[in-house]
Amino acid sequence: MDVYVALARASFEAYTRERTVIAVPDGLPDELTGRRAACFVSLHEHGQLRGCIGTLAPVRSSLAEEIIYNAISACSGDPRFSPVEECELDDIVCNVDVLGEPEDIPSPECLDVKRYGVIVSRGMRRGVLLPDLEGVDTVEEQVGIAKMKAGIGADEPCDLQRFEVVRHV
Repeated sequence: MDVYVALARASFEAYTRERTVIAVPDGLPDELTGRRAACFVSLHEHGQLRGCIGTLAPVRSSLAEEIIYNAISACSGDPRFSPVEECELDDIVCNVDVLGEPEDIPSPECLDVKRYGVIVSRGMRRGVLLPDLEGVDTVEEQVGIAKMKAGIGADEPCDLQRFEVVRHV
């Protein structure tokens, strides 16, 4: 199992079973313990989204800690879903997306739904959609979903940023 996914799984399983936050395990590669990066942890059950929480900029001291806390939030704090219960754990599949730096773009023509995630913003409202999601096939759909998540009207103008991810499954 991928070390990023294994860390996320250990985190949400410990939290679901015991309500504990695991410590960063010894022996993790330096790419997890020696750098900071934003990430999203997504949980799926029977092919359906079950929780997804992440950060657009790192807020913890290492990527490992970012994964641990985002995994806990994905299983217990995504407002779209009830908290994951212990009886569901065997059916949960997770992935970890490590985000690259967002870059401002002038228009949707600079997006590619398979390659780039999108951040839309207007004032204090902001919405995010990861790249290469099942059922999101066009830039229009991608931007539209992100705007809906942000509470930005379909016809309202907004600022756009794109970012790449490294997905761990």
